[in-house]
Amino acid sequence: LKMFYPFASVNSVFTIDYSKLHNAGYKAIIFDIYNTLVHHGKESTPEIDALFKELHSMGFKTLLMSNNCRRRIEKFNKNINTLFIPGAGKPCTKKYKKALGMLGVKDTEVIFIGDQLFTDVWGANLTGIYSILVKPIDPREEIQIVLKRYLEKIVLFFYLRQV
Repeated sequence: LKMFYPFASVNSVFTIDYSKLHNAGYKAIIFDIYNTLVHHGKESTPEIDALFKELHSMGFKTLLMSNNCRRRIEKFNKNINTLFIPGAGKPCTKKYKKALGMLGVKDTEVIFIGDQLFTDVWGANLTGIYSILVKPIDPREEIQIVLKRYLEKIVLFFYLRQV
């Protein structure tokens, strides 16, 4: 089960100490979008726009990685204007490695932040990327994700006993 364990688990992208991560030597952050940054299918919010502006001013490079199509990501990205990878096929490591190249960083210099263990965290872990799990924003999800959440609860039970 440990291959599914995140390095850290937080309530929200807004509760992460990005200064601490930057001071620890991290140079880039890869974000999942839906249910990590915003509700599924929604556009960016002023709060998310401000977060990315702050991260960029700190010197972080950022990238959005989603299993969704290019059109949806472009719509979300219009105010953020960051790198992105659509149709990522998470947890397949191919696009995680592509992200490292696009960002120009090593796996030890990047963080992945997402809401799902079996896509976001597992893919990051397989690639050697520091993973942070955030609580999903919205409990109403597509059926295939709802089914995975039941399995995630089992993994999280054992993970939380170790933390």
